[in-house]
Amino acid sequence: MSSRNNRIVTRAALVLACVVALGGCTTIKGWFGGKDDKKASEPAELTDISASAQVSRLWSAGVGKGEGKIGVRQGPAVADGKVYVAAIKGGVRALDLQTGAVAWTYEPAEVEDKPDVRLSGGPGVGGGVVAVGGLDGEVIALDAATGAEKWKGKVGAEVIAAPAIGEGLVLVRSNDGRVTAFDAETGARRWFWQRDLPALTVRGNDAPLLGPGFVFVGNDDGSVAALSTQDGRLLWEQAIAQPEGRSELDRMADVDGTPVLDGTTIYATSFKKETMAIDGPTGRPLWQRENGGAGRIGNAPDRVIVADPAGTVWAIDKATGGALWSQPALARRKVTGVAVQGDYAVVADYDGYVHWLKLSDGAFAARERVGGDAVKAAPVVADGVLLIQNTDGEVTAFRLQ
Repeated sequence: MSSRNNRIVTRAALVLACVVALGGCTTIKGWFGGKDDKKASEPAELTDISASAQVSRLWSAGVGKGEGKIGVRQGPAVADGKVYVAAIKGGVRALDLQTGAVAWTYEPAEVEDKPDVRLSGGPGVGGGVVAVGGLDGEVIALDAATGAEKWKGKVGAEVIAAPAIGEGLVLVRSNDGRVTAFDAETGARRWFWQRDLPALTVRGNDAPLLGPGFVFVGNDDGSVAALSTQDGRLLWEQAIAQPEGRSELDRMADVDGTPVLDGTTIYATSFKKETMAIDGPTGRPLWQRENGGAGRIGNAPDRVIVADPAGTVWAIDKATGGALWSQPALARRKVTGVAVQGDYAVVADYDGYVHWLKLSDGAFAARERVGGDAVKAAPVVADGVLLIQNTDGEVTAFRLQ
């Protein structure tokens, strides 16, 4: 037998000996894909619930296709009784909040010898303006009442976050870590602010948050920055979570959900499972809790609700930062950010299920399904109506009875 064959036989014998000796070792089981390991990595199965909340479906409407292919979180925006939605293939539409009837539709004009505009970010609305971004850095502003195009702008990278609109500005966060402020009426660029990106980040961004004289931005390095709306100056910066760990994956600490402003307190949460309450004017931390995630925060009168990367939903006391309850039954179901509708926290999941949890104790109160496609965008609540947009471009409205 050749020396090469001897080495192969010896190596095989050593591997076999390790397997026999360490048959009970979790690591070895993982190498061979044992049934227990496979089951542990699968989404938690839903069990029957005893519904304590009555939910009625008001309407459902198809608004366009494309989100499922690019992994963004296109969700609706609401103002003055209208729901504004965007799709990569389908343009922008305004729907009646109560009925789903289409008020107007906007589709970008085709330009010869140029690729079609692909509207990737969800729309933002405010001050009579609807704005949306595209995969090639386009920014388009429309009249909220009619859908007429007001102006077009351009940024240096794809836009997958909804713009924030207010104080005469359209604020656009692009995937290169830049926030650009455009004049809401003319589209003239007022200022920009740049943040360097880590080597690896969570796929997805969310809108900046506007406060009086402030723009609050959640960053991919785990921090929140407060900028001046007047000129984009950095006023303060606060780390929600530290990007620490052995690998780039371990160091991911993105603050991807739009922070919540309640009075003068900001609540922000990180993919690193950290949530923090911050004094808005100064940036001073008020408390920090080791539960959280990259999605949006649900804001209730005395608590905030967050979903962590593993799928556990947590209620955190606003005053102290203490955990009030947790709901682990949605483990590995890729739950969305959280919305609050009445006395319930609401999340959706990878299989199109929408879950209502009691704010009091986290128990399941109701469940509905919006098709078989994933929901990635956080639910939106306006005037008591809950809106869900799935990755197939279907928007569904629910009301509590």
